[in-house]
Amino acid sequence: MADAPRPKLVSCPEPFAPLFGAAEGVMARFFGELERAPERGEIKISGVRYLLMRTDSLAIELQEELRKTFGEAGARQIRYKLAKACGIRDAKMFHERLAVTDPDMKLALGPVHFAHVGWAYVDIFPESAPQTNENYFLVYDHPYSFEAASYLENGIRTDAPVCHMNAGYSTGWCQVSYGIELKAEELTCRAKGDAKCIFVMAHPKNFDRLAREYKQKAGLG
Repeated sequence: MADAPRPKLVSCPEPFAPLFGAAEGVMARFFGELERAPERGEIKISGVRYLLMRTDSLAIELQEELRKTFGEAGARQIRYKLAKACGIRDAKMFHERLAVTDPDMKLALGPVHFAHVGWAYVDIFPESAPQTNENYFLVYDHPYSFEAASYLENGIRTDAPVCHMNAGYSTGWCQVSYGIELKAEELTCRAKGDAKCIFVMAHPKNFDRLAREYKQKAGLG
């Protein structure tokens, strides 16, 4: 892994660079086999069926329709849980298919897959300490989150973070990778005028404390 190229699809602390470089090589081979068969209504990548959808539909319209029935908080939770379920399912498939057992490599494959399928680019901050216990902590930015981008491109400004599917998917993938319950929330969001879409992920037991400590340290209020 020491000879792995520097990652191009993920930003990370220097010690993690070889890991993500290797993960990019693995995912490049997977996404190199694309088969489009519109006569069957199918898109397959390395034999795995994928689905193309407009980002506005998931980021804006889905939120609005869910909000009408479940309220603002309920709509956000449903989108978070839906994405978390997708992250869990996708992680399990890739880990099994690639016979990956190392938790760090399992995690590394996630942001690379995330980039290939158009969710966002991932920038992992140096404060992060992913591990297989309740002290797990991850803080990261999604500079090109499809959710924030959809709001900005449509001229919609919000008063709260909107990247709930980004938070849910990354949580699901990391939860499977490390074998522990995890939770993530977006602290700042470009859709509400912040400079970045910053997320914190931790074990539910420690989440509130770690999120509060990071916000104070980073001056996020």
